Amino acid sequence: MSQTATTPEFSKLRAFFWPVYKYELKKVLPMFFMFFFINFNYTILRDTKDILILNSSGAGTIPFLKVWGTIPAAIIFMIVYAKLSNKLSKPKLFYSVVTPFLVFFLLFAFVLYPLRNSLHPHAFCDMLESHAPRLQGFIAILRNWTFSLFYVIAELWGSAMISLLFWQFANDITKVKESKRFYPFFLIGANIAMLFSGPLITYFSRYGKSAPLGTDPWQVSLTYLMPMAFFAGLMIMALYYYTTKKVLTDPRFYDSSEQKKLKKEKPKMSLIESFKYLGKSKYMLYLATLVVAYGVAMNIVEVSWKHQVKLFFPNENAMGEFYGIFSFFTGLFTIFMLLVVSGNVIRKFGWGFAAMVTPIVLALTGVAFFTFILFKDTPLFASLATSSIIFVAVVVGAVQNILTKSSKYSLFDPTKEMAYIPLDQEMKVKGKAAIDVVGSRLGKSGGSLIQQFLIIIVGIGAMVPFNAVILLGVVAIWMISVKALKKQFTTLSKKKEEEEEEASKKAADKKKPSFEKAGV
Repeated sequence: MSQTATTPEFSKLRAFFWPVYKYELKKVLPMFFMFFFINFNYTILRDTKDILILNSSGAGTIPFLKVWGTIPAAIIFMIVYAKLSNKLSKPKLFYSVVTPFLVFFLLFAFVLYPLRNSLHPHAFCDMLESHAPRLQGFIAILRNWTFSLFYVIAELWGSAMISLLFWQFANDITKVKESKRFYPFFLIGANIAMLFSGPLITYFSRYGKSAPLGTDPWQVSLTYLMPMAFFAGLMIMALYYYTTKKVLTDPRFYDSSEQKKLKKEKPKMSLIESFKYLGKSKYMLYLATLVVAYGVAMNIVEVSWKHQVKLFFPNENAMGEFYGIFSFFTGLFTIFMLLVVSGNVIRKFGWGFAAMVTPIVLALTGVAFFTFILFKDTPLFASLATSSIIFVAVVVGAVQNILTKSSKYSLFDPTKEMAYIPLDQEMKVKGKAAIDVVGSRLGKSGGSLIQQFLIIIVGIGAMVPFNAVILLGVVAIWMISVKALKKQFTTLSKKKEEEEEEASKKAADKKKPSFEKAGV
């Protein structure tokens, strides 16, 4: 008889805090730690890329980088990934994606950053700026091209490793019923990582300040942070190897014969065919809308906040200390959300309710932040020093960011990933690559394009109220898509669960002794 058939129901208390059976730890713990190390790196890379750009090119360069850097890189990555997915086995594909990232981390810390003054074409860019001052955003990308490259690679880590590789792997080996119990704990692992990476960023940012005279303090910090990211990458590959060799060979957790059957049944599609297939599927279009809407809405708020951060903190190491603290509290609050809110909201109120929370939180906190920025120079704040006003703006923006991201990690991500589970293998691989890699980049770049347009038309000082209105419009479209997707997800999930139950019954019947089947 199958393991699941003999396991007892959870008590109410255990169902709330720990709905995992002991035998399932073999599957849950490797995925837990894999996501831990992926997000450990993501936090270090996210904070480092912002620090590099804000202190060299400024916050105004970020919209240009997202449009003209991350979008082309994401498209190239998706094309290469789609072609490799047709030629390589899943393990080889996984290792082929992770390895170039790890090589780049060490290359940047020990070659590119130390040689930045020789590699950056400042004289050439000064000449360009004198002839084309309106192209300052593009010129800044070229001026500090190694930092721009790091920014793009760091952005790709989030899309490729978290949105694509990890969740695609999790969706492949997790059943619909398991996902409601397991996914919140995978996310807890990711956010516990921030409780380690955040303090480490703060510590090594402070440590860099003690560097000898004539030594770049941030370079000292990087020589510790990047090797840690490299080591975490090795751990990711080791855990993936363990899972494929030890977990996926256990019939309690994975039915390899069913996967082989699905592979034979589904023909491999080219990239263009995949996009055509996506375009015909309302389900995938609704799902893509969720991803793009989050990227647009969050980007509209985040760039304004990062500008305030740049104004308040004088150098890379001071900013690094702040970012480390910010990441720590983001992880702490998200863990609280995951333990108390995430799984229980999904189980008790359903997919649709849980998917609605993030757009509502983003709209409320985003409008609150824009309201403060808009009125911070009114007489109400006249008695405060200028630096204090900027500091309050930094704190308000940080609170907005923490609340939105904790909601995103604890509710948006699990519900989005659950939406992939009822789909066939082809859509899980090609569809997920298109939506999570290019879709997420389109979202962020879409927000950046909007800001570039507003800067040209009304100027950076007058675009805050426009951003607030656009934010509400994007959130409205987002919520409409959630409502439409909910209907289709519910139907597909029921069908998938029925198929899984039927397969489990057949497997259990095959394992029964012949005399038991005969009723002896």
